[in-house]
Amino acid sequence: MYRALADAIEDAEKRGVPLSRVALEAEAKDQGRPIEEITASLGRALAVMRGAAERGMVGDLKSASELVGGDAAKLRLGPAGPLAGTLFRDVLARALAVQEVNAAMGTIVAAPTAGGAGVLPAVLTGIAASKKLGDAALVRALATAGLIGAVVAERASLSGAEGGCQAETGAAAGMAAGAAVEMLGGTPSQSGHAVALTMQGLLGLICDPLGGLVELPCVFRNATGSAIALAGIEMAMAGVTFAIPVDEVIDVMGEIGRGMDVRYRETAGGGLAATPTGRRLARERLVKIKRAGS
Repeated sequence: MYRALADAIEDAEKRGVPLSRVALEAEAKDQGRPIEEITASLGRALAVMRGAAERGMVGDLKSASELVGGDAAKLRLGPAGPLAGTLFRDVLARALAVQEVNAAMGTIVAAPTAGGAGVLPAVLTGIAASKKLGDAALVRALATAGLIGAVVAERASLSGAEGGCQAETGAAAGMAAGAAVEMLGGTPSQSGHAVALTMQGLLGLICDPLGGLVELPCVFRNATGSAIALAGIEMAMAGVTFAIPVDEVIDVMGEIGRGMDVRYRETAGGGLAATPTGRRLARERLVKIKRAGS
């Protein structure tokens, strides 16, 4: 697999093929599996992603603590706001839906992690539904997303415990942005700029889950990350470029994560988790879970 996204972009553009093609070829070589088998696996992942988004939209799921649940349905069915009926609102609802399924112990695809799993399916399936794109385009987009995620994992981190939420939701948003640009007909270079434009907007994002559970603020950060991914996609597709190369943006994310105070790396020792309300909600959550288990 590629260690630099710039190398994959260069290969794709020299050959006149999309990033998904070089991603699938590299994966087939690394794993010793045919491309058809890899795409079939991606198709199964897509089915789980779509199922999680649909299940979460119903609005009847609650986490054990009851802190999370029902908000995706509010965006889907609730009173009309200024963005009602738009792709933007639909993507936000899908992101919340997947994470509400996660919080309720349902089945999701870690993309790239459970904490950031709502962004990629929300952005890709939302855009595909809006633009009437088929599953083949979505599967190719997932291959591109996997390539981007693999480079982030190699050069920085995908772990909130190691690099904060920038390493989970931030990486997910970058993966979604780069993959969506290809799905919309953008060039490999535009995909790279979409990743950079998206990830630069999430640098330094801390991981501060209340009580150490992937519920608050994690669920809502997936919606925020999706919104920033949409901004990166829109700018890249318009021809906007980012002056700092994408691999350097990824490197900076890793550098920031390594220097981040341990309180902000999934320990629940700082940030929103350490506010008076955050601590109170965490205590109440533990009581509810103990009662539910007794």
